[in-house]
Amino acid sequence: MIVDTVESPKVGLADLLSQARPGARLDACDAADAERMREGVTALDELLASDGQLYGITQGFGPLVVYPGAGAGEDQGSGLIAHLASAQGRPLPPEVSRLVVWLRLNSIRKGHSAVAPEFWDRLADLWNRGFTPVIPRDGTVSASGDLQPLAHAALALTGEGEAWQLDEDGRWSIVPAAEALAALGAEPITWRARESLSFVNGTSVGLAATMFNHRELLRLSRAVALLTSRAVTLLGSSPQAYHPAVGHIRGQTGQILAAQWIRDGLPPGMRRAPHRPLQEPYSLRCAPQVIGAVLDQLSSTEQILVREATGCTDNPLYFEGEFLHAGNFHAMPVGLASDQIGLCLQQIAFLAERQLALLCTPATNSDRPPMLTPNPGSNSGLAGVQLSATSFVSRIRQLVYPSGLTSLPTNGWNQDHVPMALNGANSVGEALELAWLVVGSLGLGVTQFAAIDGREPEEAGVWAELARVSPPLSTDRPLAAEVRAARDILAATAADLISREEVGDDGHTR
Repeated sequence: MIVDTVESPKVGLADLLSQARPGARLDACDAADAERMREGVTALDELLASDGQLYGITQGFGPLVVYPGAGAGEDQGSGLIAHLASAQGRPLPPEVSRLVVWLRLNSIRKGHSAVAPEFWDRLADLWNRGFTPVIPRDGTVSASGDLQPLAHAALALTGEGEAWQLDEDGRWSIVPAAEALAALGAEPITWRARESLSFVNGTSVGLAATMFNHRELLRLSRAVALLTSRAVTLLGSSPQAYHPAVGHIRGQTGQILAAQWIRDGLPPGMRRAPHRPLQEPYSLRCAPQVIGAVLDQLSSTEQILVREATGCTDNPLYFEGEFLHAGNFHAMPVGLASDQIGLCLQQIAFLAERQLALLCTPATNSDRPPMLTPNPGSNSGLAGVQLSATSFVSRIRQLVYPSGLTSLPTNGWNQDHVPMALNGANSVGEALELAWLVVGSLGLGVTQFAAIDGREPEEAGVWAELARVSPPLSTDRPLAAEVRAARDILAATAADLISREEVGDDGHTR
Protein backbone atom coordinates (compact mmCIF):
# COMPACT_ATOMS: atom_id res chain seq x y z
CA MET A 1 0.00 0.00 0.00
CA ILE A 2 1.25 3.45 -0.87
CA VAL A 3 1.18 6.06 1.91
CA ASP A 4 1.87 9.56 0.63
CA THR A 5 2.82 11.16 3.95
CA VAL A 6 6.46 10.81 4.95
CA GLU A 7 7.29 10.52 8.63
CA SER A 8 10.31 12.23 10.16
CA PRO A 9 13.31 9.88 10.30
CA LYS A 10 13.50 7.77 13.45
CA VAL A 11 17.30 7.73 13.41
CA GLY A 12 19.81 10.55 13.25
CA LEU A 13 22.75 11.10 10.97
CA ALA A 14 25.17 10.38 13.82
CA ASP A 15 23.51 6.97 14.31
CA LEU A 16 23.98 6.08 10.64
CA LEU A 17 27.60 7.20 10.60
CA SER A 18 28.35 5.09 13.67
CA GLN A 19 26.83 2.01 12.01
CA ALA A 20 29.33 2.25 9.14
CA ARG A 21 32.50 2.77 11.17
CA PRO A 22 35.34 0.20 11.03
CA GLY A 23 34.40 -2.77 13.15
CA ALA A 24 30.66 -2.21 12.78
CA ARG A 25 28.54 -5.03 11.38
CA LEU A 26 25.59 -5.31 9.04
CA ASP A 27 22.95 -7.69 10.33
CA ALA A 28 22.20 -10.63 8.06
CA CYS A 29 18.97 -10.62 6.10
CA ASP A 30 16.11 -11.76 8.28
CA ALA A 31 13.14 -13.75 7.01
CA ALA A 32 11.16 -10.63 6.09
CA ASP A 33 14.11 -9.16 4.16
CA ALA A 34 14.66 -12.41 2.29
CA GLU A 35 10.99 -12.76 1.41
CA ARG A 36 10.83 -9.22 0.00
CA MET A 37 13.99 -9.70 -2.01
CA ARG A 38 12.96 -13.11 -3.42
CA GLU A 39 9.60 -11.70 -4.46
CA GLY A 40 11.38 -9.26 -6.78
CA VAL A 41 13.68 -11.98 -8.12
CA THR A 42 10.70 -14.22 -8.89
CA ALA A 43 8.90 -11.35 -10.63
CA LEU A 44 12.02 -10.66 -12.68
CA ASP A 45 12.28 -14.28 -13.78
CA GLU A 46 8.61 -14.27 -14.79
CA LEU A 47 9.01 -11.04 -16.74
CA LEU A 48 11.99 -12.37 -18.66
CA ALA A 49 10.22 -15.68 -19.32
CA SER A 50 7.30 -13.78 -20.86
CA ASP A 51 9.59 -11.76 -23.15
CA GLY A 52 8.92 -8.56 -21.21
CA GLN A 53 11.28 -5.59 -21.45
CA LEU A 54 13.48 -4.41 -18.60
CA TYR A 55 16.10 -1.70 -18.69
CA GLY A 56 19.64 -2.98 -18.29
CA ILE A 57 18.77 -6.61 -19.03
CA THR A 58 16.73 -6.98 -22.19
CA GLN A 59 17.75 -3.47 -23.23
CA GLY A 60 21.03 -1.57 -23.25
CA PHE A 61 22.13 1.18 -20.87
CA GLY A 62 21.45 4.91 -21.02
CA PRO A 63 20.66 6.15 -24.54
CA LEU A 64 21.39 2.61 -25.77
CA VAL A 65 18.09 1.50 -24.20
CA VAL A 66 16.65 1.36 -27.72
CA TYR A 67 19.04 -1.50 -28.53
CA PRO A 68 18.77 -5.09 -27.26
CA GLY A 69 20.84 -5.94 -24.20
CA ALA A 70 22.89 -9.05 -23.62
CA GLY A 71 20.45 -10.50 -21.09
CA ALA A 72 20.56 -11.20 -17.36
CA GLY A 73 23.96 -12.86 -17.25
CA GLU A 74 27.57 -11.91 -16.62
CA ASP A 75 28.24 -10.40 -20.06
CA GLN A 76 25.78 -7.59 -19.45
CA GLY A 77 26.78 -7.18 -15.81
CA SER A 78 30.54 -7.14 -16.29
CA GLY A 79 30.20 -4.90 -19.35
CA LEU A 80 28.34 -2.32 -17.28
CA ILE A 81 31.04 -2.27 -14.61
CA ALA A 82 33.86 -2.20 -17.17
CA HIS A 83 32.65 0.71 -19.29
CA LEU A 84 31.81 2.81 -16.23
CA ALA A 85 35.19 2.31 -14.55
CA SER A 86 36.42 5.68 -15.79
CA ALA A 87 36.61 7.63 -12.52
CA GLN A 88 39.79 9.52 -11.72
CA GLY A 89 41.40 11.56 -8.98
CA ARG A 90 42.46 10.86 -5.44
CA PRO A 91 40.51 8.22 -3.55
CA LEU A 92 37.74 8.97 -1.12
CA PRO A 93 38.79 8.44 2.51
CA PRO A 94 38.32 4.82 3.63
CA GLU A 95 35.62 5.73 6.15
CA VAL A 96 33.62 7.34 3.35
CA SER A 97 34.13 4.27 1.15
CA ARG A 98 32.82 2.02 3.91
CA LEU A 99 29.74 4.19 4.27
CA VAL A 100 29.22 4.14 0.49
CA VAL A 101 29.00 0.34 0.39
CA TRP A 102 26.89 0.26 3.56
CA LEU A 103 24.39 2.64 1.97
CA ARG A 104 24.18 0.58 -1.24
CA LEU A 105 23.57 -2.62 0.73
CA ASN A 106 20.84 -1.00 2.82
CA SER A 107 19.15 0.25 -0.33
CA ILE A 108 19.26 -3.16 -2.01
CA ARG A 109 17.97 -5.11 1.01
CA LYS A 110 14.66 -3.22 0.88
CA GLY A 111 13.55 -5.57 -1.88
CA HIS A 112 12.93 -3.06 -4.67
CA SER A 113 16.04 -4.05 -6.66
CA ALA A 114 15.21 -7.69 -7.53
CA VAL A 115 18.50 -8.95 -6.05
CA ALA A 116 18.63 -12.34 -4.34
CA PRO A 117 19.29 -12.33 -0.58
CA GLU A 118 22.06 -14.90 -1.04
CA PHE A 119 23.99 -12.47 -3.24
CA TRP A 120 23.38 -9.65 -0.78
CA ASP A 121 24.69 -11.85 2.03
CA ARG A 122 27.99 -12.34 0.17
CA LEU A 123 28.47 -8.60 -0.22
CA ALA A 124 27.50 -7.94 3.39
CA ASP A 125 29.86 -10.63 4.63
CA LEU A 126 32.77 -9.00 2.82
CA TRP A 127 31.84 -5.61 4.26
CA ASN A 128 31.59 -7.10 7.77
CA ARG A 129 35.03 -8.62 7.37
CA GLY A 130 36.47 -5.22 6.49
CA PHE A 131 36.79 -5.31 2.70
CA THR A 132 36.84 -1.64 1.69
CA PRO A 133 37.22 -0.69 -1.99
CA VAL A 134 39.32 2.24 -3.09
CA ILE A 135 36.93 4.65 -4.82
CA PRO A 136 38.25 7.49 -7.03
CA ARG A 137 36.23 10.59 -6.31
CA ASP A 138 36.02 12.38 -9.68
CA GLY A 139 34.09 11.58 -12.83
CA THR A 140 30.37 11.28 -12.05
CA VAL A 141 27.51 13.66 -12.79
CA SER A 142 25.44 11.99 -10.01
CA ALA A 143 22.38 11.70 -12.22
CA SER A 144 22.03 8.00 -12.89
CA GLY A 145 23.56 7.34 -9.55
CA ASP A 146 27.23 7.91 -8.86
CA LEU A 147 27.96 5.45 -11.64
CA GLN A 148 31.69 5.77 -12.12
CA PRO A 149 32.84 5.74 -8.47
CA LEU A 150 30.46 2.88 -7.68
CA ALA A 151 31.74 0.95 -10.69
CA HIS A 152 35.24 1.11 -9.22
CA ALA A 153 33.85 -0.21 -5.93
CA ALA A 154 32.18 -3.05 -7.82
CA LEU A 155 35.38 -3.70 -9.77
CA ALA A 156 37.38 -4.04 -6.55
CA LEU A 157 34.92 -6.70 -5.39
CA THR A 158 35.83 -8.71 -8.51
CA GLY A 159 39.50 -8.57 -7.52
CA GLU A 160 40.45 -5.78 -9.94
CA GLY A 161 41.54 -2.34 -8.85
CA GLU A 162 42.52 -1.51 -5.29
CA ALA A 163 41.26 -1.81 -1.73
CA TRP A 164 41.97 -0.25 1.64
CA GLN A 165 43.56 -2.37 4.34
CA LEU A 166 43.56 -1.52 8.05
CA ASP A 167 46.54 -2.63 10.14
CA GLU A 168 46.66 -3.43 13.85
CA ASP A 169 47.67 0.16 14.67
CA GLY A 170 44.60 1.57 12.95
CA ARG A 171 46.47 2.83 9.89
CA TRP A 172 44.99 2.50 6.41
CA SER A 173 47.02 1.57 3.35
CA ILE A 174 46.16 0.78 -0.26
CA VAL A 175 46.75 -2.70 -1.67
CA PRO A 176 45.62 -4.52 -4.84
CA ALA A 177 42.00 -5.64 -4.43
CA ALA A 178 42.92 -9.23 -5.27
CA GLU A 179 45.43 -9.20 -2.40
CA ALA A 180 42.84 -7.85 0.03
CA LEU A 181 40.33 -10.54 -0.97
CA ALA A 182 42.99 -13.25 -0.66
CA ALA A 183 43.90 -12.02 2.82
CA LEU A 184 40.27 -12.59 3.81
CA GLY A 185 40.15 -15.99 2.12
CA ALA A 186 37.29 -14.64 -0.01
CA GLU A 187 36.31 -15.41 -3.58
CA PRO A 188 35.88 -12.49 -5.99
CA ILE A 189 32.34 -11.37 -6.79
CA THR A 190 30.86 -12.04 -10.23
CA TRP A 191 28.40 -9.38 -11.34
CA ARG A 192 25.29 -10.37 -13.26
CA ALA A 193 23.20 -7.71 -14.98
CA ARG A 194 20.60 -6.90 -12.34
CA GLU A 195 23.03 -7.09 -9.42
CA SER A 196 25.56 -4.80 -11.09
CA LEU A 197 22.95 -2.22 -12.04
CA SER A 198 21.45 -2.18 -8.56
CA PHE A 199 24.90 -1.54 -7.08
CA VAL A 200 25.96 1.37 -9.30
CA ASN A 201 22.54 2.98 -9.77
CA GLY A 202 22.47 4.90 -6.49
CA THR A 203 23.28 8.27 -4.94
CA SER A 204 25.44 6.68 -2.25
CA VAL A 205 28.84 8.24 -2.99
CA GLY A 206 27.76 11.87 -2.96
CA LEU A 207 25.46 11.01 -0.07
CA ALA A 208 28.23 9.44 2.02
CA ALA A 209 30.58 12.37 1.43
CA THR A 210 27.81 14.85 2.25
CA MET A 211 26.90 13.02 5.46
CA PHE A 212 30.50 13.32 6.66
CA ASN A 213 30.61 16.98 5.59
CA HIS A 214 27.40 17.64 7.51
CA ARG A 215 28.89 16.17 10.65
CA GLU A 216 32.10 18.14 10.22
CA LEU A 217 30.23 21.43 9.82
CA LEU A 218 28.35 20.73 13.06
CA ARG A 219 31.69 20.31 14.84
CA LEU A 220 33.09 23.41 13.15
CA SER A 221 30.09 25.41 14.37
CA ARG A 222 30.59 24.12 17.90
CA ALA A 223 34.25 25.10 17.81
CA VAL A 224 33.46 28.66 16.70
CA ALA A 225 30.82 28.99 19.42
CA LEU A 226 33.46 27.94 21.95
CA LEU A 227 35.98 30.44 20.55
CA THR A 228 33.31 33.15 20.62
CA SER A 229 32.91 32.50 24.35
CA ARG A 230 36.64 32.87 24.83
CA ALA A 231 36.85 36.10 22.82
CA VAL A 232 33.91 37.62 24.71
CA THR A 233 35.47 36.63 28.03
CA LEU A 234 38.92 38.03 27.19
CA LEU A 235 37.56 41.30 25.82
CA GLY A 236 35.06 41.79 28.63
CA SER A 237 32.24 42.17 26.12
CA SER A 238 28.61 42.43 27.10
CA PRO A 239 27.01 38.99 27.57
CA GLN A 240 23.53 40.39 26.91
CA ALA A 241 23.69 39.27 23.28
CA TYR A 242 23.62 35.68 24.52
CA HIS A 243 20.81 36.07 27.06
CA PRO A 244 18.21 33.29 26.74
CA ALA A 245 15.45 35.88 26.30
CA VAL A 246 16.91 37.05 22.99
CA GLY A 247 16.42 33.69 21.34
CA HIS A 248 13.08 33.16 23.07
CA ILE A 249 11.76 36.44 21.63
CA ARG A 250 12.77 35.49 18.10
CA GLY A 251 11.85 31.82 18.30
CA GLN A 252 14.59 30.35 16.11
CA THR A 253 15.72 26.98 17.50
CA GLY A 254 19.28 27.14 16.19
CA GLN A 255 19.85 30.60 17.62
CA ILE A 256 18.67 29.43 21.04
CA LEU A 257 21.13 26.52 20.99
CA ALA A 258 24.03 28.62 19.68
CA ALA A 259 23.52 31.21 22.42
CA GLN A 260 23.46 28.43 25.01
CA TRP A 261 26.76 27.09 23.67
CA ILE A 262 28.31 30.54 23.99
CA ARG A 263 26.87 31.10 27.49
CA ASP A 264 28.26 27.74 28.58
CA GLY A 265 31.77 29.07 27.93
CA LEU A 266 31.34 32.38 29.81
CA PRO A 267 32.36 32.92 33.46
CA PRO A 268 29.43 32.79 35.91
CA GLY A 269 27.95 36.21 36.57
CA MET A 270 29.96 37.90 33.82
CA ARG A 271 29.32 41.62 33.29
CA ARG A 272 30.42 44.02 30.55
CA ALA A 273 33.76 45.67 31.27
CA PRO A 274 33.56 49.50 31.50
CA HIS A 275 35.95 50.00 28.60
CA ARG A 276 33.90 47.91 26.16
CA PRO A 277 31.10 49.40 24.04
CA LEU A 278 27.45 48.86 24.86
CA GLN A 279 27.10 46.96 21.56
CA GLU A 280 29.90 44.90 20.03
CA PRO A 281 30.53 44.49 16.28
CA TYR A 282 28.32 41.91 14.65
CA SER A 283 30.99 39.19 14.57
CA LEU A 284 30.52 38.94 18.34
CA ARG A 285 27.04 40.33 18.97
CA CYS A 286 25.36 38.38 16.16
CA ALA A 287 27.29 35.13 16.58
CA PRO A 288 24.18 33.30 17.90
CA GLN A 289 22.22 34.46 14.87
CA VAL A 290 24.89 33.34 12.40
CA ILE A 291 25.79 30.04 14.07
CA GLY A 292 22.13 29.42 14.87
CA ALA A 293 21.03 29.91 11.27
CA VAL A 294 23.61 27.31 10.25
CA LEU A 295 22.36 24.90 12.92
CA ASP A 296 18.80 25.27 11.62
CA GLN A 297 19.96 24.51 8.09
CA LEU A 298 21.87 21.48 9.38
CA SER A 299 18.74 20.25 11.12
CA SER A 300 16.74 20.56 7.91
CA THR A 301 19.33 18.94 5.67
CA GLU A 302 19.88 16.14 8.17
CA GLN A 303 16.31 14.95 7.65
CA ILE A 304 16.79 14.99 3.87
CA LEU A 305 20.06 13.06 4.09
CA VAL A 306 18.73 10.49 6.54
CA ARG A 307 15.66 9.87 4.38
CA GLU A 308 17.95 9.38 1.38
CA ALA A 309 20.15 7.02 3.38
CA THR A 310 17.22 4.92 4.55
CA GLY A 311 15.36 4.85 1.22
CA CYS A 312 16.00 3.01 -2.03
CA THR A 313 17.83 4.71 -4.91
CA ASP A 314 17.82 2.46 -7.97
CA ASN A 315 16.22 1.97 -11.38
CA PRO A 316 14.15 0.08 -12.38
CA LEU A 317 12.29 -0.47 -9.10
CA TYR A 318 10.17 -3.45 -8.16
CA PHE A 319 6.97 -2.65 -6.23
CA GLU A 320 3.99 -4.92 -5.58
CA GLY A 321 4.29 -7.02 -8.72
CA GLU A 322 5.38 -4.26 -11.08
CA PHE A 323 8.71 -2.98 -12.38
CA LEU A 324 8.77 0.81 -12.52
CA HIS A 325 11.19 2.65 -14.81
CA ALA A 326 11.87 5.98 -13.11
CA GLY A 327 14.65 8.16 -11.70
CA ASN A 328 15.32 7.55 -7.99
CA PHE A 329 19.03 7.57 -8.80
CA HIS A 330 18.95 11.32 -9.50
CA ALA A 331 20.91 12.94 -6.66
CA MET A 332 19.22 16.34 -6.57
CA PRO A 333 18.19 15.98 -2.88
CA VAL A 334 21.81 15.25 -2.01
CA GLY A 335 23.18 17.95 -4.31
CA LEU A 336 21.03 20.74 -2.90
CA ALA A 337 21.73 19.62 0.66
CA SER A 338 25.46 19.63 -0.09
CA ASP A 339 25.25 23.08 -1.69
CA GLN A 340 23.51 24.41 1.41
CA ILE A 341 26.16 22.88 3.67
CA GLY A 342 28.81 24.65 1.60
CA LEU A 343 27.09 28.02 1.84
CA CYS A 344 26.69 27.55 5.58
CA LEU A 345 30.30 26.60 6.24
CA GLN A 346 31.41 29.77 4.43
CA GLN A 347 29.41 31.78 6.95
CA ILE A 348 31.06 30.03 9.89
CA ALA A 349 34.56 30.47 8.46
CA PHE A 350 33.84 34.13 7.67
CA LEU A 351 32.60 34.69 11.22
CA ALA A 352 35.79 33.18 12.66
CA GLU A 353 37.99 35.27 10.35
CA ARG A 354 36.17 38.47 11.39
CA GLN A 355 36.60 37.61 15.07
CA LEU A 356 40.32 37.14 14.48
CA ALA A 357 40.47 40.55 12.78
CA LEU A 358 38.64 42.09 15.74
CA LEU A 359 41.19 40.66 18.18
CA CYS A 360 44.12 41.90 16.06
CA THR A 361 42.90 45.49 15.60
CA PRO A 362 43.47 48.17 18.29
CA ALA A 363 40.21 49.95 17.41
CA THR A 364 38.22 46.85 18.39
CA ASN A 365 40.50 45.05 20.86
CA SER A 366 40.58 47.86 23.47
CA ASP A 367 43.92 49.25 22.34
CA ARG A 368 45.97 46.11 22.66
CA PRO A 369 48.90 46.13 20.26
CA PRO A 370 48.13 45.60 16.56
CA MET A 371 48.45 42.01 15.42
CA LEU A 372 48.90 41.05 19.09
CA THR A 373 52.64 41.53 18.99
CA PRO A 374 54.40 42.90 22.09
CA ASN A 375 56.83 44.76 19.82
CA PRO A 376 54.90 46.51 17.02
CA GLY A 377 57.11 47.50 14.13
CA SER A 378 60.09 45.36 14.97
CA ASN A 379 57.77 42.36 15.13
CA SER A 380 54.53 41.56 13.26
CA GLY A 381 52.79 39.04 15.53
CA LEU A 382 49.77 37.42 13.90
CA ALA A 383 49.85 39.50 10.70
CA GLY A 384 50.77 36.53 8.55
CA VAL A 385 48.22 34.29 10.25
CA GLN A 386 45.43 36.79 9.66
CA LEU A 387 46.39 37.25 6.01
CA SER A 388 46.33 33.49 5.46
CA ALA A 389 42.93 33.21 7.18
CA THR A 390 41.57 35.83 4.79
CA SER A 391 42.95 33.85 1.86
CA PHE A 392 41.35 30.67 3.20
CA VAL A 393 37.93 32.34 3.33
CA SER A 394 38.30 33.60 -0.22
CA ARG A 395 39.22 30.11 -1.42
CA ILE A 396 36.31 28.61 0.52
CA ARG A 397 33.93 30.91 -1.33
CA GLN A 398 35.29 29.66 -4.64
CA LEU A 399 34.94 26.04 -3.57
CA VAL A 400 31.34 26.27 -2.33
CA TYR A 401 29.91 27.70 -5.53
CA PRO A 402 26.70 25.65 -5.81
CA SER A 403 27.20 22.49 -7.83
CA GLY A 404 23.58 22.69 -8.92
CA LEU A 405 24.56 25.69 -11.05
CA THR A 406 27.14 23.66 -12.99
CA SER A 407 24.81 21.16 -14.67
CA LEU A 408 25.67 20.09 -18.21
CA PRO A 409 23.71 17.70 -20.46
CA THR A 410 25.53 14.47 -21.33
CA ASN A 411 25.07 10.81 -22.28
CA GLY A 412 23.51 11.47 -25.68
CA TRP A 413 20.95 13.84 -24.12
CA ASN A 414 19.62 11.00 -21.98
CA GLN A 415 21.06 12.69 -18.90
CA ASP A 416 20.04 16.21 -19.86
CA HIS A 417 19.53 17.48 -16.27
CA VAL A 418 22.20 16.45 -13.80
CA PRO A 419 22.97 17.58 -10.22
CA MET A 420 26.77 17.15 -9.98
CA ALA A 421 26.24 16.21 -6.33
CA LEU A 422 29.55 14.43 -5.73
CA ASN A 423 31.50 17.22 -7.41
CA GLY A 424 29.89 19.59 -4.94
CA ALA A 425 30.49 17.33 -1.94
CA ASN A 426 34.16 16.98 -2.86
CA SER A 427 34.55 20.75 -3.02
CA VAL A 428 32.72 21.22 0.27
CA GLY A 429 35.09 18.68 1.84
CA GLU A 430 38.08 20.73 0.65
CA ALA A 431 36.44 23.91 1.94
CA LEU A 432 35.96 22.32 5.36
CA GLU A 433 39.68 21.60 5.57
CA LEU A 434 40.38 25.28 4.99
CA ALA A 435 37.65 26.34 7.41
CA TRP A 436 39.34 24.35 10.16
CA LEU A 437 42.53 26.27 9.44
CA VAL A 438 40.59 29.51 9.94
CA VAL A 439 39.40 28.10 13.26
CA GLY A 440 42.98 27.17 14.17
CA SER A 441 44.03 30.73 13.31
CA LEU A 442 41.36 32.13 15.64
CA GLY A 443 42.59 29.68 18.26
CA LEU A 444 46.00 31.35 18.06
CA GLY A 445 44.26 34.73 18.23
CA VAL A 446 42.55 34.08 21.57
CA THR A 447 45.70 32.42 22.92
CA GLN A 448 48.01 35.30 22.05
CA PHE A 449 45.42 37.85 23.23
CA ALA A 450 45.35 36.17 26.66
CA ALA A 451 49.15 36.19 26.78
CA ILE A 452 49.55 39.85 25.81
CA ASP A 453 46.81 40.79 28.25
CA GLY A 454 48.80 39.22 31.08
CA ARG A 455 46.24 36.52 31.86
CA GLU A 456 47.39 33.70 34.08
CA PRO A 457 47.56 30.48 32.01
CA GLU A 458 44.81 27.95 32.60
CA GLU A 459 45.94 24.81 34.41
CA ALA A 460 43.90 22.41 32.30
CA GLY A 461 41.37 22.26 29.50
CA VAL A 462 41.32 23.47 25.92
CA TRP A 463 42.77 26.93 26.66
CA ALA A 464 45.69 25.37 28.54
CA GLU A 465 46.31 23.02 25.61
CA LEU A 466 46.31 25.94 23.18
CA ALA A 467 48.71 27.88 25.40
CA ARG A 468 51.10 24.93 25.36
CA VAL A 469 51.18 24.65 21.56
CA SER A 470 51.36 28.43 21.04
CA PRO A 471 53.43 30.10 23.81
CA PRO A 472 53.54 33.91 24.08
CA LEU A 473 55.10 35.73 21.13
CA SER A 474 58.24 37.48 22.35
CA THR A 475 59.68 37.61 18.83
CA ASP A 476 58.30 36.55 15.45
CA ARG A 477 58.43 32.87 14.58
CA PRO A 478 56.85 30.60 11.95
CA LEU A 479 53.26 29.90 13.05
CA ALA A 480 51.95 27.48 10.41
CA ALA A 481 52.51 24.41 12.58
CA GLU A 482 50.91 26.14 15.56
CA VAL A 483 47.78 26.91 13.51
CA ARG A 484 47.51 23.23 12.60
CA ALA A 485 48.08 22.15 16.21
CA ALA A 486 45.39 24.58 17.39
CA ARG A 487 43.06 23.26 14.69
CA ASP A 488 43.54 19.70 15.91
CA ILE A 489 42.92 20.63 19.55
CA LEU A 490 39.76 22.58 18.74
CA ALA A 491 38.46 19.88 16.38
CA ALA A 492 38.91 17.20 19.03
CA THR A 493 37.32 19.41 21.69
CA ALA A 494 34.33 20.23 19.48
CA ALA A 495 33.85 16.55 18.58
CA ASP A 496 33.89 15.62 22.26
CA LEU A 497 31.43 18.39 23.18
CA ILE A 498 29.02 17.42 20.40
CA SER A 499 29.18 13.74 21.36
CA ARG A 500 28.46 14.49 25.02
CA GLU A 501 25.71 16.99 24.26
CA GLU A 502 23.97 14.55 21.92
CA VAL A 503 23.69 11.89 24.60
CA GLY A 504 20.65 12.30 26.83
CA ASP A 505 20.22 11.40 30.48
CA ASP A 506 19.14 7.91 29.43
CA GLY A 507 22.49 7.33 27.69
CA HIS A 508 20.96 7.32 24.19
CA THR A 509 21.81 9.69 21.35
CA ARG A 510 19.28 12.49 21.01
